[in-house]
Amino acid sequence: MKIFSSWNKLNFMKKEAIWGYLFIMPWIIGFLGLRLGPMIASFFLSFTEYAIISPPKFVGLANYIKMFTSDPAFRDAIRVTLTYAIFAVPVGLSLSLMIAMLLNQKVPGVTVWRTIYYLPSVVSGVAVSMLWVWIFHSQFGLINVGLHAIGIQGPAWLGDPSWALPALIIMSFWSIGGGMVINLAGLQGIPTELYEAASIDGANAWWRFWSVTIPMLSPVLFFNLVMGVIDTFQYFTNAFVMTAGGPGRSTMFYNLYLYQNAFRYYKMGYASALAWVMFLIILVLTLLIFKSSPYWVYYEGFRKR
Repeated sequence: MKIFSSWNKLNFMKKEAIWGYLFIMPWIIGFLGLRLGPMIASFFLSFTEYAIISPPKFVGLANYIKMFTSDPAFRDAIRVTLTYAIFAVPVGLSLSLMIAMLLNQKVPGVTVWRTIYYLPSVVSGVAVSMLWVWIFHSQFGLINVGLHAIGIQGPAWLGDPSWALPALIIMSFWSIGGGMVINLAGLQGIPTELYEAASIDGANAWWRFWSVTIPMLSPVLFFNLVMGVIDTFQYFTNAFVMTAGGPGRSTMFYNLYLYQNAFRYYKMGYASALAWVMFLIILVLTLLIFKSSPYWVYYEGFRKR
């Protein structure tokens, strides 16, 4: 009887696995046909000098050596991207959490406000960029008009090397609705009994936030942090449409610099090398975040040994 039961269980698991693979087959086909092949090709091209109109010429590690020794634009791209990440990611995470906590209250019309805060996240990137070009306009922009009304002379924003990157950082908060929705889902999954127990123990709102909300929400914050870092190194559309990397390479993001080498200067080999270095940078940063997670991420029901 036990053998028959084990046999049925094994057959069920096999059928379940087959159905699972059938459901993810479109993704597997897409990955093998549209991603894996180009990745292998770009790895080979990163060791070549390739200008599209002529066959690839093998140059070994020349692209990587040039990148780290004699390409100031590469260093500027790294600096701009890291500066953007240092300011935009933590502030964006904090704002999305704050708004999520406000929208987690039981007040009339809260669903309308949730929709309003989330809508900017689904608007086309080009349309948003064109909107913010006018908002940051030095003479007619909404920000400078408001500053002028209170007697402050606003900067040139996108036309000023000192203010172009801060302008893009400010603009990044426009799309915090995606992280807000994820945080809101995490907040609604926290058992109310924990807050009640903390209140009985005498904890005020501040201590309930640090002792209950943050630990229980830490897996969600961890996810948003990882995705924020990855998105930062893939930042492209806004910089491409609004500044094209200028003025004076002050907004030359890494992904934009990669694009320019590939499709403006037709240096496909060098662009492929840039892509693989970007992959390694993202991999290292992601691994560091994962390595730090045991010290600040709490999973309910999991106990460290």
